[in-house]
Amino acid sequence: MAACQPAATGTALITNARVMDGTGGPAISGSVRIAGDSIVAVGNLSATRGEVTIDAGGLVLAPGFIDTHSHSDGDLREDSTALGAVSQGITTIIGGQDGGSVPDIASFLADVDSTPPPVNVASYVGHGSIRMRVMGEDYRRTATAAEVDSMKVLLQRGLDEGALGLSTGLEYDPGIYSSGEEVLALAKVTAAAGGRYISHIRSEDFAFWKAIDEIIRIGREARLPVQISHTKLAMRDLWGRADSLVTLLDAARASGVDITADIYPYLFWQSTITVLFPKRDYTNRASANFALTQTTTPGGLRLAVYRPNRAYQGKTLAEVAALSGVDSVTALIDLIRDAEAMRKQAQPNFDDGETVESIIATSMTEEDVEKIMRWPHTNFCTDGSLTGSHPRGFGSFPRIFGHYVRTRGVMSVEEAVRRSTSLAAAHAGIPSRGTIAPGMKADLVLFDPATILDAATPEAPHAPSTGVKRVWVNGVEVFADGKANGAKAGKALRRVRPSPKA
Repeated sequence: MAACQPAATGTALITNARVMDGTGGPAISGSVRIAGDSIVAVGNLSATRGEVTIDAGGLVLAPGFIDTHSHSDGDLREDSTALGAVSQGITTIIGGQDGGSVPDIASFLADVDSTPPPVNVASYVGHGSIRMRVMGEDYRRTATAAEVDSMKVLLQRGLDEGALGLSTGLEYDPGIYSSGEEVLALAKVTAAAGGRYISHIRSEDFAFWKAIDEIIRIGREARLPVQISHTKLAMRDLWGRADSLVTLLDAARASGVDITADIYPYLFWQSTITVLFPKRDYTNRASANFALTQTTTPGGLRLAVYRPNRAYQGKTLAEVAALSGVDSVTALIDLIRDAEAMRKQAQPNFDDGETVESIIATSMTEEDVEKIMRWPHTNFCTDGSLTGSHPRGFGSFPRIFGHYVRTRGVMSVEEAVRRSTSLAAAHAGIPSRGTIAPGMKADLVLFDPATILDAATPEAPHAPSTGVKRVWVNGVEVFADGKANGAKAGKALRRVRPSPKA
């Protein structure tokens, strides 16, 4: 296939494609014409003289996938080709997640403009980041009214600089110590600016239903769109209750709350050991035992990063316990004791501290994941990074199409494309991307629905997927024939304030 690098004044035509336009409608056989960074025509088109033509070979041509919950925003300078993203068809990543964002949104987006990465980039303002900047190390308490006012100033600045909205990580330090009123006050500032709210909710396990009630309340009282990040039922006693969750969310939407969700296609998550101790009672054996019987298991908890003893990295808790000659509860308490000691010694900043420890833990069931996926208001994401230890950073979207669509029949290819594109764009507030239509930006992915599949695993998290053939970002090819070319095609995406309703 010839490369598609149209000149600024020229055009390129992708022919012989099964065009899935991102709306969920049936595929059509046809062509797509690109001029510069935009799509200018779709349909039964003939090449003009001198026009670059690309034969799609009857494969699916879809809008580029939009990763609504990404941690790759901090990796783009380390991996200048963005292989983990473009190899799975991602053309836009949205960072500033889980309450953590860069201190200066304006400088971050300006840097993307001046030194473009291969993919488009947008960001939220992280609640945890602004909370830490206001409260410093004295964050393990309720914020004062004056401190919340200071957070509002920082939030407003980030929104004015182009952030999509506010993100929270209410299961993490420092957000876990915030009151509901603090978060609601900041959400109201976000709403006034036409922004959105996305949240790693306060609990994905023992206090799950209260956490869902909290995000619904924020959406209702602040009157802004709210999204549940990487939605999951991550506790044994919650398994099989996805229908109850969907019923609750549907009722909220029926009452006028614009609540949505995203999800990644794995039964195991990656985070810190601290989330296993929501009361931060790290020496409590009952709490440790609860974590190892309800949230995960000794064999299902793997140390992805462990700086206090790097020999433990890659091992399960059961293996660490056996090496240490102790039971699993004691091993877990010992691991977090040493990690917390190192954290305190280093006193890392919330924005840029090096990771002391990180775990991958199995906590979900296939049945629940599939039911959440099927909810019409769930879009897909990775929650991964270009350099991370979880395979989701390289395999999420191909796994959706290969495992959940082709093998398990969760939904049609067309619907999975919609969840990955136009629905994701709507949930993020990015109006110029996510569909194939004249006037839309030329972010495109060409893939084979019969072969697309993830290859990454916890043991080999950076193994590229198969089945994605070509990827274009703003009309420029960034991936072809299994290789990322590093083309600097991405753009900084800033919040577009919605037009007032008539």
